[in-house]
Amino acid sequence: MSSAVYIIAEAGVNHNGNLDRALAMVDAAADAQVDAVKFQTFCPEALVTAGAAQAGYQIRNQGDVGSQLTMLRRLVLQPEDHHALMAHCTKRDVDFMSSPFDAGSADFLVNDLQLPCIKLGSGELTNGPLLLQLARSGRELILSTGMATLEEIGEALNVLAFGYLRQDTPSERAALAAAWENPAAHQLLHDRVTLLHCTSEYPCPPDQVNLRAMDDLAEHFGLPVGYSDHTLGISVAVAATARGAQVLEKHFTLDRGLPGPDHVASLEPDQLASLVKAVREVSAALGGGSKAPAAVEAANAVAARKSLVAARPIQAGEAFDATNLTVKRPATGRSPMDYWDLLGQCAARDFAADEVIE
Repeated sequence: MSSAVYIIAEAGVNHNGNLDRALAMVDAAADAQVDAVKFQTFCPEALVTAGAAQAGYQIRNQGDVGSQLTMLRRLVLQPEDHHALMAHCTKRDVDFMSSPFDAGSADFLVNDLQLPCIKLGSGELTNGPLLLQLARSGRELILSTGMATLEEIGEALNVLAFGYLRQDTPSERAALAAAWENPAAHQLLHDRVTLLHCTSEYPCPPDQVNLRAMDDLAEHFGLPVGYSDHTLGISVAVAATARGAQVLEKHFTLDRGLPGPDHVASLEPDQLASLVKAVREVSAALGGGSKAPAAVEAANAVAARKSLVAARPIQAGEAFDATNLTVKRPATGRSPMDYWDLLGQCAARDFAADEVIE
């Protein structure tokens, strides 16, 4: 990742299974000038059991439509849809991304679409076989960490370390932990894995966000960090930028009033454009971190700072003291910080009242 914040517009399943709507979402994301637009790739039958219930937020946001399987069958994109969306992203000069939720979908994204970077949702953090499969592909990974403890994140990184280093099958769980101890694994993970802090609630109340957890992730694992935002509005995502997020993910939709599980917690296109503008401004404002005068300040220093000035006429040979010295703008003469050095010294020439001491 570059030093600029990489903004992912999460289309997710907000296309409601409609390719035309998904293509229009690519246009909206590109118009907002994001870096990438991301979808979700899954086979419903490979993702959930027939009896898996909807999550509470899914029922709140769209009503009870039955099982997760019933819901997901309405939201799936076909392989040919992915090809069309990827081509349209290329046309609009925005990166195409997708999150796989099963082994077949991961294989499709890696080997058919040949995506260079895969984004994994928080639900896959404990999906060891899928993590291993993707690490073995050598791809860069962006991993959301919603619902996770530091221990669970560490275990996921153990799997990724093993997969990046080796092609064999681990004989036991302990073999995964041993991979993390290999210094080569640390470098591979640093170069290829970004951790996103996330709170898995839709929408997420701001008091449940805990942005400072990004600091904990960075300190604990030494990897690039970012933030996947599920709050309403843009303020928390902008704050995450100021806190050092290198990757920022945000759900968006063409219309928050559409039926579906994620529309309510998503931005509409005008809000997405506002988010990108604010993030770019904050990112530029962060600077390099060293305190030093900015280039634009140079012209103002002379006018805003001050010099030692004759408070009244001073004759040559007269000693400088508190009665004949004062401090005024502009800063074209001796610094007022020289005041104490000058006291008691004799003037080398005459000075008129209000004349700058040089």
